[in-house]
Amino acid sequence: MAVETKKETLGFQTEVKHLLHLMIHSLYSNKEIFLRELISNGSDAADKLRFEALSDESLYEGDSDLSIRVDFDKDERTVTVTDTGIGMTREEVQDHIGTIAKSGTKQFFEKLTGDQAKDSELIGQFGVGFYSSFIVADKVTLTTRKAGEKEAVRWESAGEGDYTLETVDKKTRGTEVVLHLKEGEDEFLDGFRLRSIVKKFSDHISLPIIMSQDIPAETDEDGKETAPARIEDETVNSASALWTRSKDEISDEEYSEFYKHVGHDFQDPLTHVHSKVEGVNEYTLLLYVPARAPFDMWDRDAKHGVKLYIRKVFITDDAEQLMPRYLRFVRGVIDADSLPLNVSREILQQSKQISTIKAGAVKKVLGLLKTMANNDAETYEKFWSEFGNVIKEGVIEDHKNKDAVAKLLRFSSTHTDKEKQDVSLTDYVGRMQEDQEHIYYVTADSFSAAKNSPHLEIFRKKGIEVILMADRVDEWLISNLTDFDGKHLQSVAKGELDLDKLDTEEDKKEKEETSKSFEAVIKQMKEVLGEKVSEVRITNRLTDSPACLVTGAHDMSLNMERIMKEAGQSMNMLGGMGGSKPVFEINPEHALVANIKDEQDDDRFADITNILFDQAILSEGGQLDDPSAFVHKLNGLLQGLLK
Repeated sequence: MAVETKKETLGFQTEVKHLLHLMIHSLYSNKEIFLRELISNGSDAADKLRFEALSDESLYEGDSDLSIRVDFDKDERTVTVTDTGIGMTREEVQDHIGTIAKSGTKQFFEKLTGDQAKDSELIGQFGVGFYSSFIVADKVTLTTRKAGEKEAVRWESAGEGDYTLETVDKKTRGTEVVLHLKEGEDEFLDGFRLRSIVKKFSDHISLPIIMSQDIPAETDEDGKETAPARIEDETVNSASALWTRSKDEISDEEYSEFYKHVGHDFQDPLTHVHSKVEGVNEYTLLLYVPARAPFDMWDRDAKHGVKLYIRKVFITDDAEQLMPRYLRFVRGVIDADSLPLNVSREILQQSKQISTIKAGAVKKVLGLLKTMANNDAETYEKFWSEFGNVIKEGVIEDHKNKDAVAKLLRFSSTHTDKEKQDVSLTDYVGRMQEDQEHIYYVTADSFSAAKNSPHLEIFRKKGIEVILMADRVDEWLISNLTDFDGKHLQSVAKGELDLDKLDTEEDKKEKEETSKSFEAVIKQMKEVLGEKVSEVRITNRLTDSPACLVTGAHDMSLNMERIMKEAGQSMNMLGGMGGSKPVFEINPEHALVANIKDEQDDDRFADITNILFDQAILSEGGQLDDPSAFVHKLNGLLQGLLK
């Protein structure tokens, strides 16, 4: 019985039209990759069918042989890729074909440079394989039927402004993609050329890729025909799961091509680990670190690319069961031997065996990164520039491996005063002064603000290195990383600094005398500032700036308060969570502070005090509640100086 025809024409997203134009022009030199991408999609569809059929064997519809077929027709000038996988419903076609990735679209177009070579890398990174068909085709027809469904759908487009969706008949499940080739693309109407592309890019696919082969007539010595000419099907690829082979048998090129398949990436990976773990829980893993961060890395709803197989049968790509969130950039496969094949996702989540496999996989990845960091600083620098902020999440999420992750961290510091994050905590500890007990750090909303923080002044004077933290995740990182290698991490902007042991006896005596001479000033400043501060005191951290704000040793930092406020939390830089108030520290060596001691006019004293306080807020990257009042007081002070 024929299904009711239902046809509609829909418009592409603006981004899709832009993307198609870019792909045709930027990827033209790599146009053969269209076949790799379509075969990879077919392979994924077969994997999904295998998994769904574990709980519903009827989805096979009496045919459990899974394969991908590649055909060409010289007369019609078409190349066709057909799979017997899970297929798609009408809604799924619209979701997966009519649109591009849900996340990262804006960032993708912001990063485009106009340089075709660079833009082609970005396109590959964005993961839009199906659309590579339009590099060689001026029309693409996709016909698909979801396994277990009666209704099939045909999607067709010339890759310009719109596409059509039509309800059609299709006897078999799966998806057929027909590429109507452009003029000048006749090279893909050649069996040898297509076979060579399959062998080059898709030999590792674990299900057979079939092509027809013309077999000429056979004759005997007298020229008499003994067998007529015929067409036979042949499997073009090796059709064996790459990860099951010995490492010695796999070339670097094969490893890279498999990564491009499983990672849906156009670029070679940065590195990989291939290992077979034996024992009670036996499993094989082949895991990759990409060279570039995927555009959906910050999309918490996105499923990322570690696939679980059980004896080569795909089970799930729900990566959170296999990799923690902070390693969500890892791509690859894990193939277990000992898990039951009828396992469900719910059982999987509760499985101790899965937990053991996950722990082992994490250990392998962290070991791979450790080796890279120790032996190949240049490659690790590339890795850190792409994934450093994600790795920092590991200290927060993975308490079991916190020490291992901490050794992988890289920061900026006053050792070089450069924004590049290339200082490890191990490096810092190795440079600590003889009597130094703490690892000192400062957090700010930008590298410039951190580098120029007034809190660093005494440390620069004494030659003590300070780690400069300016990434948003750093505030959460540092709240979870309190110690490293037996050294406590201490904020230079929190609590009282324990630097007295580095002072000479003469320094200590001078500080004591200064403190006594400023007792009246401190008392009067506290009266002026009132509830804005918890305390006013002489600083032991400033050498050039007149004043600064310091939070309590266990209070939220002012930078963290700013971040939380931007996130919509009700707080301010003077109140904090729980009503904590900052300490106002003044530098008696600064001319503004030294002169205020002799100020007789109470109103003028109050104006100067408030100006110093507001300046301290600004130097922390904070915002003033009443900027106009600050400007008014500052102008009044300047006018007085000009008289």
